[in-house]
Amino acid sequence: MNTTDTITISSIDAITLDAPDPEAAARFYADAFGLGSEVRVRAADAATSGFRGYTVSLIVAQPADVRALFDSAVAAGATVLKPVEKSLWGVGCVIQAPDGAIWKIATSAKKDSGPATRTIQQIVLLLGADDVAASKRFYVDRGLAVGKSFGSYVDFAMPGSRIGLGLYKRRALAKDAGVAPEGSGSHAIRIVGGASFTDPDGFAWAASE
Repeated sequence: MNTTDTITISSIDAITLDAPDPEAAARFYADAFGLGSEVRVRAADAATSGFRGYTVSLIVAQPADVRALFDSAVAAGATVLKPVEKSLWGVGCVIQAPDGAIWKIATSAKKDSGPATRTIQQIVLLLGADDVAASKRFYVDRGLAVGKSFGSYVDFAMPGSRIGLGLYKRRALAKDAGVAPEGSGSHAIRIVGGASFTDPDGFAWAASE
């Protein structure tokens, strides 16, 4: 782990996902979500199995958008982990992409305000932490401010970034995604923004190009 005090981060420019077939993965994300350069793929260079320790959320404005993105993801080949359903927090679903990444699509709205637009308001990367307090200190020491923090959940304030960052206890994150918490090998993700380092839970960051 790089603990150089001068390393600071303030935003995430992109996330890069490892995939056995990067061309097929790129087609999936284009067809399912219409994602551009903020989500990239590369050929997998290390083995991974089970839960990779993170989820990516797509935040949208209304339930119709959740359903539209869910439908396009399933049509493109995603596996359903949790169907579209209402909760105390709004409406959401969880799917797993063919490359293995887990995606949550959610809105805090409980009623539609118009036709579906499939517009993604924000992308949120949620990292599973073994010790949330220690990982929180690590990121605060590198310049991030805490926006919300309660229990085993931390949401960092990143006003200049469309990609948000949060921490959640690994086991709780797996439960929320609807999968077993066990996993081994590479996280199969690289976070692009700020500088190159590895956090306490093994998530690798790379400097923006």
